[in-house]
Amino acid sequence: VQLQASGGGLVQAGGSLRLSCTGSGRSFSNHYTAWFRQAPGKEREFVAVLRWSSGRTYYADSVKGRFTISRDSAKNTVYLQMNGLEPEDTAVYYCAADRSVILTTYHYVSAYNYWGQGTQVTVSS
Repeated sequence: VQLQASGGGLVQAGGSLRLSCTGSGRSFSNHYTAWFRQAPGKEREFVAVLRWSSGRTYYADSVKGRFTISRDSAKNTVYLQMNGLEPEDTAVYYCAADRSVILTTYHYVSAYNYWGQGTQVTVSS
């Protein structure tokens, strides 16, 4: 599956952005689709994941209550709505997908074989 991410940009603190990730070549129906982010000089970290078979979602504590992951099955697309953005949210955001992910590994980078190209999110103070 090929992933195409979009929607990043520059926003002031407190603002909002919505990221999109569209998959081609395979339906997401049996996949976990996730968002990770990587700030300069830091490791890539888990942000949020959606399990397509059940619709269940899980979030990193740092974004809980501010970010929402959702899907459009008809478009084979997963979204990340980011509200209340903070300068600490500045990073390159990556979408990832895999159907071999299990509930205990969804937050690991190594659990995903398919990645989008990344989209820059910059939050100014």
